[in-house]
Amino acid sequence: MPGGALAVPKGDEVVPLINRLAARFANVVLTQDWHPPDHISFASSHRGRKPFETTRLAYGDQVLWPPHCVQGSPGAELHASLKIPQAQLVIRKGHHREIDSYSAFMEADRETTTGLAGYLNERRLNELYVCGLATDFCVAWTALDGRAAGFEVSVIEDACRAIDLQGSCAKAWQEMQRTGVRRLTSGLLG
Repeated sequence: MPGGALAVPKGDEVVPLINRLAARFANVVLTQDWHPPDHISFASSHRGRKPFETTRLAYGDQVLWPPHCVQGSPGAELHASLKIPQAQLVIRKGHHREIDSYSAFMEADRETTTGLAGYLNERRLNELYVCGLATDFCVAWTALDGRAAGFEVSVIEDACRAIDLQGSCAKAWQEMQRTGVRRLTSGLLG
């Protein structure tokens, strides 16, 4: 959020819209970044490296971020204005020190699952609407992994905001559309 360590421009603008959208759904899952202070994705964990540079890790290329959403810190809390009392599950991402995590389904190593696919399948939920921050990272990875797991996925564009590193938002939309992720606006949900 604006003012945070990894601020997504205008990220706070989506909170009221997400509250209104979530009120229309009986089944809501939230995600929360929950990094240890020495997380591998933090530039500060790599001597001489700066935020937004890319490095190669065991599981592939990794954008290095400023330390953010550190476990137990105010920066890791869900936004104070987020009011979704019917949310049944919070997926904490990025809690493994050696693996980053953007997707609500899978860690960046592409092997470690969060259990979300099993949860949704067990409850016979097969249509997903994804929104939040950031379009080009957590939202896109979640949408793509949801499609790969066999779910129908729509991203609610006006309920998202992007970081947009060197065209990352346009690339994310191209990849999502290529895999069959629907691109909606909140007005199309009635």
